[in-house]
Amino acid sequence: MDKDDAPARRWPRPLLFFAGWIFTALGVAGLVLPLMPGTVFLILAAWCFSRSSPRFEAWLIGHPQLGPHVRLWRQTGAIARRAKFLACGSMVLSFALLTQTSAPPVALAATAICLIGAGTYVASRPER
Repeated sequence: MDKDDAPARRWPRPLLFFAGWIFTALGVAGLVLPLMPGTVFLILAAWCFSRSSPRFEAWLIGHPQLGPHVRLWRQTGAIARRAKFLACGSMVLSFALLTQTSAPPVALAATAICLIGAGTYVASRPER
């Protein structure tokens, strides 16, 4: 068994297929809504479909509006500068909004750690 396939083999194909469609729907919403990232969900959808339905993976990759985002990621691992700016800006805005709630300090700290990690990863990716 290939090391990369080990986690996918624990998940039944129907569950991965369902998750692929959920991620596709979130990805489409993210391409339309200003503060929601779409590409991340499309990449996750392609991964799920690659393990559950090669037919739908091919559909997603070949889609004229959705496919280019996934193909670019698979080819280069690059993120557009505008997408980096929007992603990191959204994370900062999300954290700022969270600080205005009654969230406990441990939730603020955990969220900050996760967002810093995600922002660092996004910022470190090559640009196209």
